[in-house]
Amino acid sequence: MGLAQGRTWWQRLRPHVMVFDAPLALIIAALLSVGLVTLYSAGIAIPGKVWDQMRNIAAAVLVMWFVANISPQTMMRLAVPVYMAGVALLVAVALFGIIKGGSRRWLYIGTQIQPSELMKIAMPLMLAWFFQREQGHIRWQSYAIAAVLLAIPAGLIARQPDLGTAMLVTAAGACVIFLGGLSWKALGALVATGAAGLPVLWSFMHDYQRDRVLTLIDPYHDPLGKGFHIIQSMIAIGSGGVTGKGWTHGTQAHLEFIPERTTDFIFAVFSEEFGLAGNLVLMALYLLLIWRGLSITLNAPTLFTRLLAGAITMIYFTYAFVNMAMVSGIVPVVGVPLPFMSYGGTALMTLGLGGGILMSIQRHSRELRTGVRA
Repeated sequence: MGLAQGRTWWQRLRPHVMVFDAPLALIIAALLSVGLVTLYSAGIAIPGKVWDQMRNIAAAVLVMWFVANISPQTMMRLAVPVYMAGVALLVAVALFGIIKGGSRRWLYIGTQIQPSELMKIAMPLMLAWFFQREQGHIRWQSYAIAAVLLAIPAGLIARQPDLGTAMLVTAAGACVIFLGGLSWKALGALVATGAAGLPVLWSFMHDYQRDRVLTLIDPYHDPLGKGFHIIQSMIAIGSGGVTGKGWTHGTQAHLEFIPERTTDFIFAVFSEEFGLAGNLVLMALYLLLIWRGLSITLNAPTLFTRLLAGAITMIYFTYAFVNMAMVSGIVPVVGVPLPFMSYGGTALMTLGLGGGILMSIQRHSRELRTGVRA
């Protein structure tokens, strides 16, 4: 009798515990493990860094589990309130946000938060809801409305100024709009218009943003000033060679030539210590992450879930590509962390939230196919 009761208890609890998608969870766990190993070396002179990151990981995993338990139908109902709350918080930041380093990005509401991080998920959530509602009668007006919904938060974030986050939010929203049915011709016209508008954009950029672009073109113009950090980062990547200098033996990082070596520039530390071989393994993990996200997207049963899963996958890709490219001197330096590797709680929470959404979509897709709850 007791055994039977035990089985019944587990049968009731199991659907809410076993919610992780195994392939996606294993890939994320591998990236987090590599990140902790690299962080230990990068922050070896900063006591407590690894333990702090482990707490951040525990919180992100808890968020991932919680969101994986939320059905896509509930996410649809939450889309508009979450988007409106995010925009309201961005307006509040513009009015009386906390200024750090010349940027007004933070808001104090009992605790300090960065509302722009919320919009990385709220934006694709809102647009996926919008196109689901418009399904069957999507016209050019629909894309115009979607563009306005995207432009409002992106503009508020760029005004802070936080061009890096504004680009990520725009990329996630643009992915939803494209997957929503935007034609290649229209996309080409938008890209051409954007390219033509670059001179206008240049006139609105802040001095430090212009300096980042000019430094990208010629970092050696000011090798001991504005170009110092990116030059040292490229030296670290190149000096790693094929097999690297070995774990905890990276001189550029330990002699403190690499800036933000535990956060935005952790890829330079990894490259110096593990070399080309390590980079190939790391990129393979990110490709597997993107592959799993795309697989979940293709198997999603509704337009809403397909658009949302595709946007989350795009966020992962953009994070990884932009971070590796900026550290390698291919794109201007922007504040974009390396997914699941860079130190930091807020970005890790956002990534965990995205992972939970993917797992929820995959779980409910499997339930619809099999007719059995996971």
